[in-house]
Amino acid sequence: TDGLYSLPQTLVMRVPGVTLRSKSANRSGVVLDGRYATGDVVLVQRSDVTIADLTLTRSSWHLVHVVPDGPLSGTLLHNINAVDGAEQFIKVNPAGGHYADEGVIRCSSFEMTDTGRSFVRNNCYTGGIDIHQARGWQVLGNVLNGFWCASGLSEHAIHAWTGSRDTRVEGNVVLNSARGIGFGLGSTVAGRTYADSPCGGAANVGHYGGAIINNFVVANDPRLFASSAGFDTGVGLEQSCETNVLHNTVVSTSTPRSSSVEWRFTNTVATVTNNLASHNLIARDGGQATLSGNVANASLSLFVDAAGGNVHLAAGADAAIDKAVLLSTPVAIDIDGEVRGSPADTGADEYVGPGAATPPADTIAPVITITSPVNGQTVSRTVSIAVAATDNVGVTRTQLYVDGTLTATSTTAPFTMTWNAQRERRGAHTLQVKAFDAAGNSSLSSTVTVYR
Repeated sequence: TDGLYSLPQTLVMRVPGVTLRSKSANRSGVVLDGRYATGDVVLVQRSDVTIADLTLTRSSWHLVHVVPDGPLSGTLLHNINAVDGAEQFIKVNPAGGHYADEGVIRCSSFEMTDTGRSFVRNNCYTGGIDIHQARGWQVLGNVLNGFWCASGLSEHAIHAWTGSRDTRVEGNVVLNSARGIGFGLGSTVAGRTYADSPCGGAANVGHYGGAIINNFVVANDPRLFASSAGFDTGVGLEQSCETNVLHNTVVSTSTPRSSSVEWRFTNTVATVTNNLASHNLIARDGGQATLSGNVANASLSLFVDAAGGNVHLAAGADAAIDKAVLLSTPVAIDIDGEVRGSPADTGADEYVGPGAATPPADTIAPVITITSPVNGQTVSRTVSIAVAATDNVGVTRTQLYVDGTLTATSTTAPFTMTWNAQRERRGAHTLQVKAFDAAGNSSLSSTVTVYR
């Protein structure tokens, strides 16, 4: 029920499959207030917990802390309003040899207010989303604002490190934060390793794989620039191997202390393509990247209102419009969900104003198959559904149907989804996956029958 709830202690989620949400689905209607008296507002310790449609505020530590006390996956944070955590708002940590994998944070708002900033301690030990030693997290379509201090350097608005893997950060807006989006941190890493030896078995890796796609990172607050750390960097990779940085827009109205986009240290091997930046893109400390289609040191006149924070492309942005290079797997839509043309525009926004080229109508449906599990397989507990999905332009969404019922959705490649078979009756179950493209074309996979 809607209302303000002052929590006397941390709300601990120790039962798998629990959902915490407002009855009204209005995220402003229910407010869980830690009053800076509780460490964490919500502590998640089991799999498949959903927190949605509510406001979390005033934690002494974290607004949501995901820490397993056994195998943990499937955390979903959806449509939450997170305001003023004294430390990192969302923290994902390992514990006891267990890891918190395959989570989703989407369609949410994270804001550090001026009042909240006064409660930050320890040389600005705060940040937005902070993911440690976790695999397969997706951070999609969020707005994050205000992660900086007058003194000290805040952690990133979005950060995955200490051996995290396959993180996907897409469609987010980061405003006035000292560091925008980061994979890895520092030259020396003590973090998670993996039995399949990703990145050629490289050691000392801050982040494995992953992608940073279609994000806006904007800095236009004079107070941020005047702070002790200033605006440091928009997108930063440190010991991050086999990482894709594609179609991002990074704009600051004053020069960054370091760069708009950078890649650091010898284990960083990245693809940096079709990004649009107001300042420089740089390699540091032996970092390596393959570059193409980027526009650096872009004039602020390319944007609708950079001073006001609107970094969509202006009508005369000829340096960016139709200037993207073709990717082997095209980014089919932009940050607003609009279909990209051919050639596409550089940066996160595809210009669709008067005079923009109209792409030809797409009438070809995607092709999709389930690659795992296979027909006749016996399954138990949480099952990962892997698919092979292709389209002439690009797949934008997949849906998993179990016994004809919609069970899960994915909006990011490789479109892997999970199904909690433990909740189902024993016996045979049918699996099908439906794929969509940006034009609305869809197709359904062949049926796979599995047994629990």
